[in-house]
Amino acid sequence: MGMGVRVADKPTDKPKSIAAKPDLASLGGLVLAFGGILAGLLLEGGKIRDVAQVTAAMIVLGGTIGAVMVSNPMPVLLSAAKKLPTIFLHKTQDTGEVIDEIVSYAVKARRGGIVSLENDADGIADPFLRKALSLAVDGTDLAQIRGMMELEISVYESHGEAEAKVYESAGGYAPTIGIIGAVLGLIQVMKNLANIDEVGRGIAVAFVATVYGVASANIFFLPAATKLRARMQHTVQLKELMLEGVGGIVEGMNVKLIRTKLEAYQQAGAGAAKSSAKERKPADQPAAAEV
Repeated sequence: MGMGVRVADKPTDKPKSIAAKPDLASLGGLVLAFGGILAGLLLEGGKIRDVAQVTAAMIVLGGTIGAVMVSNPMPVLLSAAKKLPTIFLHKTQDTGEVIDEIVSYAVKARRGGIVSLENDADGIADPFLRKALSLAVDGTDLAQIRGMMELEISVYESHGEAEAKVYESAGGYAPTIGIIGAVLGLIQVMKNLANIDEVGRGIAVAFVATVYGVASANIFFLPAATKLRARMQHTVQLKELMLEGVGGIVEGMNVKLIRTKLEAYQQAGAGAAKSSAKERKPADQPAAAEV
């Protein structure tokens, strides 16, 4: 038991809420991308008003959002919209703190039995860990606990992938909508062929819609989809780590072995989550990921 782990009568029975922190990578990336484009425009002798076209923005954003709405169910659209703030603000759980919390429960369970964790389970902040440990305290078989919690992870992955695909589909539609905007602008130019000055200005304005479409897709929509998938994989890895920890507690595994196993999960990173995802698709539950 000489783990150096401080065990109170009720470890972490008042869990701290996880505060949202700004994602400096997302914010800095947008600033750098737009700043680089505008700086290049100015260095080439252009002006910001050359690309500040409200009508082009309306065509691209309106057309893209409309196409996304046609291609995705409304519940998925609403869920993806709610995830928009998480691209710039993220509530992160420190993996090391989660491991320490699970190990503290393991120490207490070794001393007083798993039933001694009943009060602690009710005070756990993370709903996944709270549910898994509560099932364990209630005497649920470990195989059943794994089955239920792995199904929950699969459902979470399925929903997360659907939300990411909303932004990915927007990234696919935006450039094409931008071309439509450019063609509409050229149609207006053709009406003024007699005035050569207006023709030149009109062509320049027409291609702004293409710039908006390509830029929005490659600077925001597609990177946002990638970011959401990365968030999902991190959460999946953390959930699997929690499940492994609860499994070790139920099996009565040595506390030191539990910590070593969970720290190995931490070091493995996203690769552990991906390999585990393949392992948790038993033949008798073929529809788990389709929920």
